[in-house]
Amino acid sequence: MRPLAVLVGLPGSGKSTVGRLMAGYLGVGFRDTDEDIVLGTGRSVAQLFSLEGERRFRELEKAAVRTALAGHAGVLALGGGAVVDPDTRRLLAGGPVVHVDAEVREVLGRRGGVAGRPLLAGDAAARLRELAAQRAPFYREVARVSVAGRGRDAAQVAQAALRSLSLRPVC
Repeated sequence: MRPLAVLVGLPGSGKSTVGRLMAGYLGVGFRDTDEDIVLGTGRSVAQLFSLEGERRFRELEKAAVRTALAGHAGVLALGGGAVVDPDTRRLLAGGPVVHVDAEVREVLGRRGGVAGRPLLAGDAAARLRELAAQRAPFYREVARVSVAGRGRDAAQVAQAALRSLSLRPVC
């Protein structure tokens, strides 16, 4: 069992929103690995970073991604940093991976775009630019398609992703 689509991208890029819409259009389930981690630990991502550190969070994330890739047949959104792990990138290779490509200013302008995201504490714009530069090669490596969010709402991004993967909505 493999997901129909896996979404990757920067924190706050809209992966979960787009993924939920895609799942709705396809009539399948949606899953978010960050939500899996929160449910499994009883702690928010911010609490995990604060109490256990980024390293522990990445271990939990790697396990959550592996489990979701093996056991979810719908649409899956990964945390923004999941692609940093080489084992995760190998698992994603050749899969139906969509890079939700959002510009830094887009993310910053979104309601809730950076709130509660531990890696964006402090100067969120500078941190997002840094993360974008570090992770862009990984997003390109794993993505079958990249869908730009510039000038599009989440529904338009979801529809473009579906078209790019040749997936047909049921509704």
